[in-house]
Amino acid sequence: MSLLGENAQFDLSCACSADPPRRRGPQDRWIYPAVLPDGKRVHTLKVLLDNSCQNDCAYCAQRAGRDTPRDRFAPEELARLFDQMHRASMVRALFLSSGLGGNTVRTMDRMIATVEIIRRRYAFRGFVHLKILPGAEFAQVERASQIAQRISINLEAPGEKRLAALSGSKNFQSDILERMWWIAKLVREKRFLAKGHTTQFVVGASKESDREIARAAARLYRDYHLTRAYYSKFNPVAQTPLECHPPAPFMREHRLYQVDFLLRKYDFLFEDIPFEDDGNLSLQMDPKTAWACRNPERFPVEVNRADREELLRVPGLGPLTVQRILETRAQQKIRSLSDLKKLNPRAGAAAEYLLFCGKKVARQVSLL
Repeated sequence: MSLLGENAQFDLSCACSADPPRRRGPQDRWIYPAVLPDGKRVHTLKVLLDNSCQNDCAYCAQRAGRDTPRDRFAPEELARLFDQMHRASMVRALFLSSGLGGNTVRTMDRMIATVEIIRRRYAFRGFVHLKILPGAEFAQVERASQIAQRISINLEAPGEKRLAALSGSKNFQSDILERMWWIAKLVREKRFLAKGHTTQFVVGASKESDREIARAAARLYRDYHLTRAYYSKFNPVAQTPLECHPPAPFMREHRLYQVDFLLRKYDFLFEDIPFEDDGNLSLQMDPKTAWACRNPERFPVEVNRADREELLRVPGLGPLTVQRILETRAQQKIRSLSDLKKLNPRAGAAAEYLLFCGKKVARQVSLL
């Protein structure tokens, strides 16, 4: 459990929360405070069924041929351990992934068998996130959608060319994107348990730009009805082809998450995202503020008259604050910044982009 739980940390697509931070549970088992689709946090056992792999991904600690300890669970063994942890109130959910082992189809069958035992023998009705392996069969994807609330397959790279630079054993279209299309169709069918699907990009491993990643994510949200994309900054791993490749800055990962929220929650289009000349996002300025700086004619907006879309474009205002503004001004005017701060104490950052009853917020001028 220690080995296969720690190896699972490289997959971020279980919606792990940074608040509270992940922690190691008793006996060195990895337990994560994951965020479920309804927003609730739940302690989740995140583990690989098998850490051996036949693929040659240049960034991966589990790549074929790397000298690292290997082990795997039998489905009955992992199911029993999970049931023991669940009954001891250590965990309330399961995130199950795996290396590809010696054969993709057999490994996928073993993953499905693990969840089936948990469901049938141990009568677990809680949340399960089941990873789909590249090259899995349609029947396996369908069965996964019947027994897990969330399923996912990781793209890792934003396109065929970039994935080919990282792996000679994965085909972007036939092994991954086709499976994602299957997942998208199955998730949309009301008769299945799975209600959402996610993916993950490795940031900075294949010389891809932020523009490429954001374009791919926007397409997945539009055409594949993706629930959520996750971004994992590249960190070099010893004894891999990219061990001397520089790590990606954490701020780059952070900026991509900010763009992701703009696409999912703020009604931004991909065409609205402000990239630098090199195709990357500014590391000095968040993308929403950068957009506002490039569109000064859009500001200031009247807080008592602007529609939802206009308010969502204001730096410092999020969807919840915008909703509170709309509800409040239906009853009374918002006359000052202090009125706005009653709706959200952190909304002061929006002041320079707003008018309150036709007036801008007065600013004290420094005499120094």
